[in-house]
Amino acid sequence: MDKALQTMIDNMPEKTGKSLDEWKKLLKAKAFAKHGEAVKYLKTEYAVTHGFANTIVSLTNKDDSETLDDLLTNQYKGKENLFPIYEQLLSVVKTFGTDVIITPKKTSVSIIRKKQFALIKPATKTRIDLGLKLKDKPTTTRLENSGPFGTMCTHRVRLSMLDEIDVELIEWLKESYQKAL
Repeated sequence: MDKALQTMIDNMPEKTGKSLDEWKKLLKAKAFAKHGEAVKYLKTEYAVTHGFANTIVSLTNKDDSETLDDLLTNQYKGKENLFPIYEQLLSVVKTFGTDVIITPKKTSVSIIRKKQFALIKPATKTRIDLGLKLKDKPTTTRLENSGPFGTMCTHRVRLSMLDEIDVELIEWLKESYQKAL
């Protein structure tokens, strides 16, 4: 398990008032149909921050036999050539601070500070879509509108090669991280 995620789980009782197991029992009893409904419930009814709520719901909804490594393996099945791009993106965001939380889901990986600031999704066999939250930043040819990410992100960058993780992209990632307070 990712060290940051394990730290988040360890801190959950202090930060949210309940352990992960307690949250799982509560959510399973409610049986929400959609991920977003459960996140909204935790935020509204229990004042849980978005990062914790999203992680709690993700870990509650995932098949208990499916590990975080399995989620990544399934995301990159047939797209193994993109995995080095994913690894490099994680390497970059981990340098921003010890408060970066990496949460794999079924089809993407959320990168969270207090709020989600990036989303990594292997979109096709040849491309990763990197979603960023950069409110009020104009789009460019490279820094597109959010596209399929909808409101989860404000912008999207399409990545097909490692060398596309350049100074410009790292600055956008850093800016998104800094705004995720």
